Amino acid sequence: MPTAARDRAPTFSPLYRQIKALIVASLEALEWRPGDMIPSEMELAARFKVSQGTVRKAIDELAAENLLVRRQGKGTFVASHGEARTQFRFLRLAPDEGEPSYPESRIIEFRRQRAAAEVARVLDLKSGDSVVYLKRVLLFAKRPSVVDELHLPGGLFRGLTAERLAEGRAPLYGTFETDFGVKMIRADEKIRAVAADAAVAQLLEVPTGTPLLQVDRVAFSYGEKPVELRRGLYLTQHHHYRNTLN
Repeated sequence: MPTAARDRAPTFSPLYRQIKALIVASLEALEWRPGDMIPSEMELAARFKVSQGTVRKAIDELAAENLLVRRQGKGTFVASHGEARTQFRFLRLAPDEGEPSYPESRIIEFRRQRAAAEVARVLDLKSGDSVVYLKRVLLFAKRPSVVDELHLPGGLFRGLTAERLAEGRAPLYGTFETDFGVKMIRADEKIRAVAADAAVAQLLEVPTGTPLLQVDRVAFSYGEKPVELRRGLYLTQHHHYRNTLN
C-alpha cells in the first residue's frame, strides 16, 4: 500500500452534522419551502432515529447560518428573504445616518445571451449556455447609489423578464426565492477601490473619476451551487459598506 494511502486517517462527521446535512437535503428538495414551519425536534428525532439533543444541535447551526429561523412559542421555520430580519443580509450598503432601507431599483438593461467563457466558468456552466444579463441602478432616498451588473443561469430563471422584475415588490433575492425556487444562502465577495468611468458616472450622477467601491460577488444556493455572478459599483458619499465579523 502506498505510504500516502496508509497514513491517511479516516474522516468522520459528527452525528449532528450528518443530521444537519439531511435537513439541508430536504430544504434543497423543497420538502419545506421558504416560510414553512419544519417538523418539531421530536418529530425529526423520530424520523432520523437520533436523540432530540442531536437534532437541536443541527438546527442551532442552521439557524446560526440563517437557513432556519426559530420563533419562540411557534416553532422553527425556513428562512425567507422576504423577512425583515434577513432581507438586509446580502445588502451591506448602510446609510451614514438613519436606519437601512431597501432601495428602489431602476432597470437599465435586460437580455438573454450566451455565457462568455469566464461567466460560464464561475457559474459552472458550459461556454455558450444561456444566461440572463441584468444591469440596474439602485436608488436610496431617490439618490442613485449603486450600479449592478448580474449574470444568472438561464436555465434556472426561465420566465424571468424585465417587466416581471419591474412589477415585483419583493427584494430581488425574495423574487428569486418565491418565483423560481432559487434560494441564495451564502456569497463570496471581493472588494476594491475604483474610479467611476464616464458611463457609470452618468448613471450615478457624479463626475467621472469619483471614487467607488467595486464589489464582485458570487452567490451560492444549496449544495454550493453558484447561481449569481454580480458586480456592484457603490457610491459611498452618503453610505458605507457594513459587515459583521464573528
